[in-house]
Amino acid sequence: MKFYSLNNQNIQATFKEAVIAGIAPDKGLYFPESIIPLPADFFENIEKLSNHEIAFQAIHQFVSEDIPDEALKDIIANTLDFDFPVVEIEENVATLELFHGPTMAFKDVGARFMANCLGYFSQGEKQDVTVLVATSGDTGGAVANGFLGVDGVKVVILYPSGKVSEIQEKQLTTLGLNIEAMEVDGVFDDCQRMVKTAFLDTEITDHKKLTSANSINVARWLPQLFYFLFAYKQAKPKGKEIVFSVPSGNFGNICAGMVAQKLGMPVKHFVASTNVNDVVPKFMESGVYEPMPSVATISNAMDVGDPSNFVRIRHLYQDDLETLQKSLSSYSFTDENTKAIMKEVYSKTGYVMDPHGAVGYLGLKEYQKSNPNTFGIFLETAHPVKFLDVVQDTLEISPKIPPQIMKVMDKEKKSYKISSYEELKQFLLDD
Repeated sequence: MKFYSLNNQNIQATFKEAVIAGIAPDKGLYFPESIIPLPADFFENIEKLSNHEIAFQAIHQFVSEDIPDEALKDIIANTLDFDFPVVEIEENVATLELFHGPTMAFKDVGARFMANCLGYFSQGEKQDVTVLVATSGDTGGAVANGFLGVDGVKVVILYPSGKVSEIQEKQLTTLGLNIEAMEVDGVFDDCQRMVKTAFLDTEITDHKKLTSANSINVARWLPQLFYFLFAYKQAKPKGKEIVFSVPSGNFGNICAGMVAQKLGMPVKHFVASTNVNDVVPKFMESGVYEPMPSVATISNAMDVGDPSNFVRIRHLYQDDLETLQKSLSSYSFTDENTKAIMKEVYSKTGYVMDPHGAVGYLGLKEYQKSNPNTFGIFLETAHPVKFLDVVQDTLEISPKIPPQIMKVMDKEKKSYKISSYEELKQFLLDD
């Protein structure tokens, strides 16, 4: 299968080429030339399949020309060695917990899958690949962990100074080896802009093989469809129409869920729940897409003012707003809304949500006001302990710190502070 640029469908690449390049030469995101629905019996008998079997069948058509079946099975086994439970917390409302991996965030799946793909592709290559990635929080830790020690791959992570949680910062600045952290004086959008600029800078790319591990990269983005299928497998016996509510920042996660729907997964609707960075909720109302400077919130991983992946969602629905509205609703919520619902759910059920999951819960409940007989699943994208200060301040409790987090807390932070693209460029050229 080929992948084409969303800016120009005549620019095409294999899966391997798209993964290594990260972004198309015309700045477009790569998109698969087709999405062939899985056979009906796949969904009829999904309860009988293991997660590894589900993932293999779901991703196979996209990667099979570049990755042999046995190698793909190994990549999936290395990626998916933890659980993805759907936990019901009240009638018709459940959460899909995506924080049981090594960095306790949903991005462990995409980062590990991509790291294993790049490791496979770099076998026998003479030139190292440099993975350049911007993070608003969890991407950095997941990418750092996924690529740690991978031969032939160096990783440079840009993050906004003072705008990620202490635990998130520890996870991306303390590993060493082939991982370098760049602390940017700015916001996430500045980091993302620097990364995109570097990809188009021939003074760098003539000497270095660059790729991205943000969700703009097809190998980071597509495997996120796995856990929507795992959730469907668990929720199917309910016999109700299923709705997914996804806390949304760069919109890669919800877009992957929509690809799972195009593969044939029976799902009634998707809800994109955002914080006050509400570019998409406004677009869904007006049809006008107006990027804006991002605003800092307690759900920092969603502080994105120009979500890269929304162009993929629009493309999935032929850029027809009316068609998109049948599959997607989008709502925005304030920090005050988020804290209030964290308190309410904890007092009623004892369940501790992180601020991102809380935004997902709010969006689901908003949708269910007019669709009450649906079974709603909101995504808990990160463990609440990763936002310890918010949870402690809001709920007045101190969650137990899991071993995955404990092991980085006492390590020394090491980062390079930069405030301009020129500083990043010089670092890459000198490295």
